[in-house]
Amino acid sequence: MKQKLFGTDGVRGMAGKKLNAQMAMRLAMAAGIYFRKNPVTNKFLIGKDTRRSGYMIENAIVSGLTAVGYDVRQIGPMPTPAISFLTEDMRCDGGIMISASHNPYFDNGIKFFDSFGNKLNEEAEAQIEEIYNNEDLINTNQKTEFEIGRSKRVDDVIGRYIVHIKNSFPKGLTLKGIRVVLDTANGAAYKVAPTIFAELGADVIVINDTPNGSNINLNCGAMHPEILGEEVRKLRADLGFAFDGDADRLVVVDENGDVIDGDKLLGKLATYLNEQDNLKSNTMCATVMSNKALEDYLSKNGVSLLRSSVGDKYVLEILGKEGLNFGGEQSGHIILSDYVKTGDALISSLAVMACYLRNDEPISKLFNPFSLYPQLQKNLAVIDKIPLEKISGYSQLVQKIEKDGSRVLVRYSGTENLLRILLEGKDEKTLEGQMNDLYVFLKKALHD
Repeated sequence: MKQKLFGTDGVRGMAGKKLNAQMAMRLAMAAGIYFRKNPVTNKFLIGKDTRRSGYMIENAIVSGLTAVGYDVRQIGPMPTPAISFLTEDMRCDGGIMISASHNPYFDNGIKFFDSFGNKLNEEAEAQIEEIYNNEDLINTNQKTEFEIGRSKRVDDVIGRYIVHIKNSFPKGLTLKGIRVVLDTANGAAYKVAPTIFAELGADVIVINDTPNGSNINLNCGAMHPEILGEEVRKLRADLGFAFDGDADRLVVVDENGDVIDGDKLLGKLATYLNEQDNLKSNTMCATVMSNKALEDYLSKNGVSLLRSSVGDKYVLEILGKEGLNFGGEQSGHIILSDYVKTGDALISSLAVMACYLRNDEPISKLFNPFSLYPQLQKNLAVIDKIPLEKISGYSQLVQKIEKDGSRVLVRYSGTENLLRILLEGKDEKTLEGQMNDLYVFLKKALHD
């Protein structure tokens, strides 16, 4: 059985092992063959983060795309959302971001975008994977003579992206007098983030902005916001922003150096946008993992919540399907789709700044608008992943728990033989009893 290439966000693995030069080149060929079915400009855009392996993978991808006839534009280290924006803005048939996001430096990944800057759906990924595994298609689509593509580096596109980001910030506002600390995680935003905040007038302090190919996400950035918190406290800043390696994830730290919970961040931004008449249909989208307290807070403030499966691409699917413009994950992927078609930590951080400037409250109070409900989580080891709906009595037990006011989320792990059980409600003692009942029931049903 062939190993599946695509995961929840493109192709990802240890560089030089799972994701080696041969695989990257062949994957680029397959993608090129897929996109050249309906070419418009015959151009492909490539960006990357700051990992050392990016050089190897980028060159392999260029070889693969040019081999099947594509002209390639290489723009170097840029955030993932910049590739989404620039693929459409530069009228390319497709775009590729080379990044493993928040993973350690020794991993890398390949993410694809269509001509409109959208991440590819599962059907498109499946077609590329099918071409990848078809030796005849790979061989017969390689070009010769003047049909072989060309590549060139383009160094002046950073300005386009900076202007685009700044245009998301209200014209009548300025960051003058605001002290902000930025942790760029030695990643793709190490140039653009400080430039944007400085041009908008902020007093900017930047940490972890000296990438060397192996220090991306290393004890810094969105995965380690405690480092940012220390700097904010020490420098008496108004707030801090931590990005991950490809700058599609945002973590906010308040003036006390404390991390703002992701659900509270989403909730306050949603109500702020609604107050500004900028929230379409008075509705936002979060994933099934978001705390029910978010849903209740939004409801009290006239905002509806839709839920998607876990993963920012599923949030995006709901936004597109329902005609909405705001959503995200509690992990920090925040999507303001009026400006970008993926999570963008820079646009999200400017939305936070706009909300802050229009409210006379410190960050610690403004972005702490409600208390989270208690949650209990437990894992159950399983041998076979029997569909839950086929377990006799399961639906009735879940209905009974939900009738008592608790929220139930039970799902199999995508990578391990585990059943993940999450219960959430207003009373922890009640949850403990419900968890015991559900765990004992599922253990008996799945092990007998």
